[in-house]
Amino acid sequence: MATTPFSSAHRLYVKSLYRRMLKNELDWVVRRDIWRGRALMIRAEFERNRDVHDPRALAQIFEKAEAELAARQHPDPYIPPAMPGGTKWERNIPPTIAPLYDHIAEGHH
Repeated sequence: MATTPFSSAHRLYVKSLYRRMLKNELDWVVRRDIWRGRALMIRAEFERNRDVHDPRALAQIFEKAEAELAARQHPDPYIPPAMPGGTKWERNIPPTIAPLYDHIAEGHH
């Protein structure tokens, strides 16, 4: 197993940034065939900076990427219908499977 100078927090941040950039592109382009080309361009950008090990250079790259992501943020991002905030969120919720309280058996009317 190869050792890496980066911490797991660094790797998680890079993964998060990559996923956020992909999701933002998917908000702008619904057709997957067009989105795939843009996803490959994003991946190429990440691969281009893969061998940068200088912390200051990395900080500049991350700052530039975050600014670019913020500038291109979609004003109305896509939310899947069944997810929180979606159009079908909590619509037609099945009834709870809990015992019903029998008021008559308790003697309360």
